[in-house]
Amino acid sequence: MPTRKYTYYDYTISLCPECLKRIDAKIVFEDGKVYMLKRCPEHGNSKVLIADDIEYYKNIRNYNKPSETPYKFNTKTHYGCPYDCGLCPDHEQHSCLTIIEITDRCNLTCPTCYAGSSPTYGRHRTFEEVKTMLDTIVANEKEPDVVQISGGEPTIHPQFFEILDYAKTLPIKHIMVNTNGLAIAKDFEFAKRLKSYSPDFEIYLQFDSFEEDALVTLRGANLKKIREKAIDHLNQLNLSTTLVVTLQKGLNDHEIGKVIDYALQQKCVRGVTFQPTQIAGRLDNFDAEKDRITLTEVRRKILEQTPIFTPDDLIPVPCNPDALVMGYVLKLDGNNIPLTRYVNPTDLLDNGKNTIVYEQDEALHQKMFEIFSTGTSTDKASSKLHSLLCCLPFVEAPNLGYDNLFRIIIMQFIDAHNFDVRAIKKSCVHIVNKDYKIIPFETMNLFYRDDKVEYLEKLKENAI
Repeated sequence: MPTRKYTYYDYTISLCPECLKRIDAKIVFEDGKVYMLKRCPEHGNSKVLIADDIEYYKNIRNYNKPSETPYKFNTKTHYGCPYDCGLCPDHEQHSCLTIIEITDRCNLTCPTCYAGSSPTYGRHRTFEEVKTMLDTIVANEKEPDVVQISGGEPTIHPQFFEILDYAKTLPIKHIMVNTNGLAIAKDFEFAKRLKSYSPDFEIYLQFDSFEEDALVTLRGANLKKIREKAIDHLNQLNLSTTLVVTLQKGLNDHEIGKVIDYALQQKCVRGVTFQPTQIAGRLDNFDAEKDRITLTEVRRKILEQTPIFTPDDLIPVPCNPDALVMGYVLKLDGNNIPLTRYVNPTDLLDNGKNTIVYEQDEALHQKMFEIFSTGTSTDKASSKLHSLLCCLPFVEAPNLGYDNLFRIIIMQFIDAHNFDVRAIKKSCVHIVNKDYKIIPFETMNLFYRDDKVEYLEKLKENAI
């Protein structure tokens, strides 16, 4: 009988990449890769690569955990996901990380900017508006895990430090500042003032490439010397920093290992976050087939480009396993020891007679969920890791502290092409919009920014 060239695996709901209407989608395996197939009645068939590692993709479901919801929902479920964001009661995950954009303005005009920021675009939020954003997060979460102050470029806001002062009065466990680093590089006293907000404070620093061509393509300027100077100031202060790499296939993905090696040598750097380019903002015309890089491709390139990790070291994050990968490293006396592999049941729990499946050990399960959560900053994780060291017979680290921990994250932001409602419902990276609603970051860029809201209302009319 006739046989399809692919193996049907699963079904989900996606979006037409042209009109953003909800449509059915099939998940299929073909030629060792995972694809999403969908058909819009108006715009026809589309096919998008969503993973290049079938076994990893299937293993994602083993890292799912019971949902943790916010204490408060802000909208009703009426039109169906993703048209009710705010969060609605149908959403399956609270905010592990919540972003507030305190300004639309930026001192750069990055070609990759999802928000379309520039020196002339939009405006700064008023101090009262920002306070309301922060208060909204606290109302939903009571004790928010991580709040990221972002923009635009947040350091150019005229009341930037007043905003940080207010944020530190709230029961927020960890505060991040998402920055291009220009202010930190140019003014050591500015960086020194940032250090005063430690502990539980971190710089989320753009660090895309060492190469001029890639930097100009991604950021519109050669920022290599700026990045180096910023890192120098942050190292002098030992101000906790995560390097954030926006990845574009064929542009800077060959530098993944080099960035990790560099980061491990920096005193202030606690980890690297790799973010495959999301088709949003100024990248609306991005070639989804040619230029997209998937989460599993990034994971594979990490394994190929650095000798530190094995496949067991880079695992799905239970909060949202479709979109997040994480791995921990212990930095001890110049040695970099992967930690994540020790959650493997054969390494952790094999007593020589029986292999206890990781998922069956509820106490250990809970510990690992706490550690491998985007809501656990590395300084918090260091204290939790003391209780796990008994499981690491080959590692002696009696004085383990914040400086010894290093974390790799792959954070894939879904767009209209690879939209999967299952992952969106589990999204734990959220953003507060101008109406003080908390929205998954992905759907914010698809539907809830200023120029997109009117079209969203038309989609809602057709959703019922």
